[in-house]
Amino acid sequence: MKFIKKEVKEGVGIVTLNRPEVYNSFNIPMALEVQSALDEFEGDDKVRAIILTAEGKGFCAGQDLKEATEEGGPSIGEIVDTTYNPIISRLRNIEKPIIGAINGVAAGAGANIAIACDITFASEKASFIQSFSSIGLIPDSGGTFFLPRLIGMQRAAAHMFLADKFTAQKAKEVGMIYEVVEHDKLQEEVFEFAKVLAKRPTKGFGLTKRALNLGLKNDLETQLGVEKELQIEAANTYDNKEGIDAFLEKRKPEFKGK
Repeated sequence: MKFIKKEVKEGVGIVTLNRPEVYNSFNIPMALEVQSALDEFEGDDKVRAIILTAEGKGFCAGQDLKEATEEGGPSIGEIVDTTYNPIISRLRNIEKPIIGAINGVAAGAGANIAIACDITFASEKASFIQSFSSIGLIPDSGGTFFLPRLIGMQRAAAHMFLADKFTAQKAKEVGMIYEVVEHDKLQEEVFEFAKVLAKRPTKGFGLTKRALNLGLKNDLETQLGVEKELQIEAANTYDNKEGIDAFLEKRKPEFKGK
């Protein structure tokens, strides 16, 4: 891995964007490394929660414009198809909890990758900018899908049109992210949070995530049917049996994510 770092600790897989000299802006090679790491963690039963974070002062400045404008380089359509759409699909469809640890500015696609995580923490020094309109583009990377659902259509439209900066605290206040923590404690606190999730019934988390994704498009009656089917699946897991046995035996459950 040349453009990212990856490691597994105590049941937590960590993907760290590592192009700090360009604020971790994406080029296709880095995007492919991120996708590869996510695929590896998805298939590794030892990994029961995933953290996405970055090195340096910024989380991700979006697209590396050098790649997007170089002669003979990829078209914007190729970049979206190769870089951003596959990453967003993985973040939403991997049935393990994915936690964003946003260490600095998240702009453009970087902001939308941040909010596509299941639960997003941000450093007090972080900020979020829908910077696309500043160069005449539209938000991609799921921004037009997720942001209105998180903060409302009117606020999302204004944020996208103006390309104004949301501080981490404002992002929390409007419901864009889950929590803001002290900058120097970000990685530690997110790791501790991820460890807690990794020891819980992560098979059920995956089914919950599937239900949440389907709930974004289903009507109530359809969603009630989805919940019934997934509840049946959850009831047949090891973790459900272990949870019930532990409750009856008055002991702490030992979940396996199975």
